[in-house]
Amino acid sequence: MSQLKQLITNDMKLAMKAKDKEALKAIRMILGAIKQKEIDERIELTDEQALSVIQKMVKQRKDSISQFSDAGRTDLVDIEEAELLIINNYMPKQLSRDEVEAAVIKAISETGADSMKDMGKLMGVLKGQLDGKADMGDVSQLIKAKLS
Repeated sequence: MSQLKQLITNDMKLAMKAKDKEALKAIRMILGAIKQKEIDERIELTDEQALSVIQKMVKQRKDSISQFSDAGRTDLVDIEEAELLIINNYMPKQLSRDEVEAAVIKAISETGADSMKDMGKLMGVLKGQLDGKADMGDVSQLIKAKLS
């Protein structure tokens, strides 16, 4: 069992003992998504693969919060935000905007990118460095701003 899955399982046990229904619900949702991916692909997920499942859950929650806010459903926004807080506990420490910008500038100089045609090459380089540590949508916007 990967370290990340072990950590999540231990946190689930702690939430059960503490009778923390909100945390327990979110943690079970995370474990369920990881197990579903394992069953679908018939493999045991590594920490990196489990992290990608968690990243997807974070993105889904952010999208839901945006849509529920637009629809005026503050009750559902509160639920999604509570789940997002718990899910974010399992994400690596996020880089600051300045750190992300420095990585983008460094990648541009290393690859010699000078136009939007080089966007794919830059995203490929940066995805390996920043995946899980920064929102790749924000990285994409930074690259566009630097190259245009």
